[in-house]
Amino acid sequence: MSRSPLAADPLCSRGREFSVSGDETRGPRSAFQRDRDRIIHSIAFRRLRGKTQVFVAPDGDHYRTRLTHSLEVAQIGRTIARALGLDEDLTEALCLAHDIGHPPFGHAGEKALNGAMQRRGGFDHNAQTLRTLTRLESPYCTHVGLNLSWETLEGLAKHNGPVAQPHWALAELDADYPLDLGSWPSLEAQVAAVADDIAYDNHDIDDGLRAGFLKLDDLLELDFVADLWRAIEKRYPDARQETRLRELVRDQIGVMVNDVIATASRRMGGLSSAREIGSFEGPVAGFSDEMFDRERRLKTFMYERLYLHSEQVETASRAQGVVAKLYAAYEQEPALMGGRWTATLPAEEPGRSRHIVDYIAGMTDSYAMSRYAAIYGTVPERLSNV
Repeated sequence: MSRSPLAADPLCSRGREFSVSGDETRGPRSAFQRDRDRIIHSIAFRRLRGKTQVFVAPDGDHYRTRLTHSLEVAQIGRTIARALGLDEDLTEALCLAHDIGHPPFGHAGEKALNGAMQRRGGFDHNAQTLRTLTRLESPYCTHVGLNLSWETLEGLAKHNGPVAQPHWALAELDADYPLDLGSWPSLEAQVAAVADDIAYDNHDIDDGLRAGFLKLDDLLELDFVADLWRAIEKRYPDARQETRLRELVRDQIGVMVNDVIATASRRMGGLSSAREIGSFEGPVAGFSDEMFDRERRLKTFMYERLYLHSEQVETASRAQGVVAKLYAAYEQEPALMGGRWTATLPAEEPGRSRHIVDYIAGMTDSYAMSRYAAIYGTVPERLSNV
């Protein structure tokens, strides 16, 4: 596939927040390749292996974590980017980094931290991704953060489209390094966002079926899923049910990916330069109207049958309590954080509370449980339900 004139060009990058010389000695890489590599080599990225995707601290090793989810998003994103002639390296960097701001226990942890920070600006995992990559993860001698390119930061900031009311963490970064928050991001960022939807819509089905929270008969209440299933039964009449279920997930991903490629190709045909993307009336790289409706119906089903399943809600409540009590303990006795986290604690608010939240948000599920046990003596029973 030839390179599209609408693709982000690393040679025309707006640069980085901090000017640093010497990078050219570390291999012949483009600006976006460097971003991807910095993300992969970061501690924050490695910690994703121990953070909840759907199931809190699962005992089984076949369930997805934030790390495996991010890798799957990147695979889907690169496939779409290549088909559309976009920059695959920028797309991959955005896919790999998009969940780095998630705290332990996923959305349950986020809810707890947001509650603890209500008077200090709240907590938002997407804004925390930017804060982690630009201010907290600092492996360099010359500057704070990973010093990623403007295009990567813009794509992460506008992961879900233009931002009218940025969270305080995002607003602080935007004040230091403006990211044009009111416009649509690059096509690569849009591809990363829809790849995220495709990955978790379908891989959460896979994990939900494996855990027994979802039943095939219930899933087949969705007519478009039933159509795919009937075709699989016809193609593979003698295959094991488990294998056919995995085929169903693959087929559904394929249908969605092909829809995005066809829809984006059609919309891109009406544009002549990358500058027009920011003012387009909506996303250029996204689902068709028909697929958008199907995907909304699928999400509704997943919330009803999996995410808000009574056992999931109960487990999430216990996990939320762990994070809330960790915050309470560190707020009362910051020395419990230890090391540089205690030594660098700001004296005034809201910096003090935000510093504590930065510490907790970086924890893996297992580390949060170990810190909780060290403070309170034990961990709540049934913190995992698979």
